[in-house]
Amino acid sequence: MKVLVTGGAGYIGSHTCIQLIKHGHTPVVIDNLCNSKAVVLDRIECVTGTRPAFMQGDVRDSSFLKRVFATHAVDSVIHFAGLKAVGESVEKPLKYYDTNVSGTLNLVREMQAANINSLIFSSSATVYGEPASVPIQEDFPTAATNPYGRSKLMAEECLRDFQHANPDWSITLLRYFNPVGAHDSGLLGEDPQGTPNNLLPFVAQVAVGRREKLGVFGNDYPTPDGTGVRDYIHVVDLADGHLAALDKLAYQAGIHVFNLGTGQGHSVLDMLHAFEAVAKRPIPYEIKPRRAGDIAECYADPACAKATLGWSAKKDLQTMVEDTWRWQSKNPNGYGG
Repeated sequence: MKVLVTGGAGYIGSHTCIQLIKHGHTPVVIDNLCNSKAVVLDRIECVTGTRPAFMQGDVRDSSFLKRVFATHAVDSVIHFAGLKAVGESVEKPLKYYDTNVSGTLNLVREMQAANINSLIFSSSATVYGEPASVPIQEDFPTAATNPYGRSKLMAEECLRDFQHANPDWSITLLRYFNPVGAHDSGLLGEDPQGTPNNLLPFVAQVAVGRREKLGVFGNDYPTPDGTGVRDYIHVVDLADGHLAALDKLAYQAGIHVFNLGTGQGHSVLDMLHAFEAVAKRPIPYEIKPRRAGDIAECYADPACAKATLGWSAKKDLQTMVEDTWRWQSKNPNGYGG
């Protein structure tokens, strides 16, 4: 199957391209490179022996998408392109609504014009807001607590309405939890622009000497050690979840919703101490006030994905941390090194 991967040079997109190639699919990458680098394509080729077709541009640009669909006869689209930093979204909400909502609507509009009706959408557990209980199931109420989460939830609602009006479409909403880890080759990993917004890249940059210490945002949550608890999932497991959805549902009309997580929660300090053990060095940290929009605890009930897609996360916390450290220690300055 030929699959358009928007944001395919990014962290999750690049790992998904590798898994697509590994399983006999043909990815076509589009990316505006605002949070990624073109050298990622070299790394994908190094790992797989195949270089994905690439076109640089933005999903908000209709003329660009028209050229993409005229050039490549794709069967399905996996839509990663978007912005993802909770803190930045609080400061710049319109930027997030423009990119994450308007970009998605424009993509679907151009897919429809090109007679492509199979979409896998990169959503987020943030659509659940502060859940009444954990683990979180797909039928839990949605109530995002920050603009990033709301942008994903708005896009989901738009896609639901669109699919209802166009019942021949297959639209899969994958709500995933906290992606971490890297490819086990050490050639691909998470390389955030500027200050990392996610925990493990920040910990890794402290461990490699790029940053002085980690800021731990809040130690007064109602959790075992007072720090926030999240469901961390290896990026390769996450990529395989997209392949499972593609293989099972690409041609099955309807709206399909799945959590992609491990079903286990780990605290910030759990992750920090696990990283210290792997890197064999202390990670200095400082307790700071809670961040706006953060919640105490968030982890998945992944049973639906297992039952319907035959997918479940396989890589444990030790592997997540080891792969992250291998990537960071081999690439101390990320792809720019």
